[in-house]
Amino acid sequence: MASIRTAIPEDAASIARVQVETWRTTYRGVVPDDYLAGLSAEERTPRWREHLNSAEHILVAECNGAVVGFIDGGPIREAISDYDAELYAIYLLLQFQRTGIGSTLLIELAYRLEEAAFRSMVVWLFEANAAARFYERSGAVRIGAKEREVGGVWLPVVAYGWQSLRSILASRKTT
Repeated sequence: MASIRTAIPEDAASIARVQVETWRTTYRGVVPDDYLAGLSAEERTPRWREHLNSAEHILVAECNGAVVGFIDGGPIREAISDYDAELYAIYLLLQFQRTGIGSTLLIELAYRLEEAAFRSMVVWLFEANAAARFYERSGAVRIGAKEREVGGVWLPVVAYGWQSLRSILASRKTT
């Protein structure tokens, strides 16, 4: 099983690598191939390092000393009535998906957000993303839709929301 800890600036390269590898496996056939081919962990590392210096709620999952996934969340970026926090990103390398690590990361983020006085959370994802089932199993419901430009193409994205972080924390007892 993985260990979960708060991310530190030294994790920037590992987080960037996980993000790029996961985009390439998860979004193949969803976003343009040339966009995926152009992703670079090296280019994303400085941005992650800067973000890690200012963000409070980024966690990494480690197996055998290597970062295999991460989750990032905080204040909602685009107002949605009755929601105050947002899950910005959760990514796990393909071989670690469907192992319980994602659920553990989600529960730990919900716990930390609740400790910081947040009460609810949303996540935006590509409509074609199979991860929607993951969010539904954790108690989220679809609450919105829009389009997002990626690689010169407009793609449908959907919002899922948890009206209460406590509902995610309650799943801790059943996972």
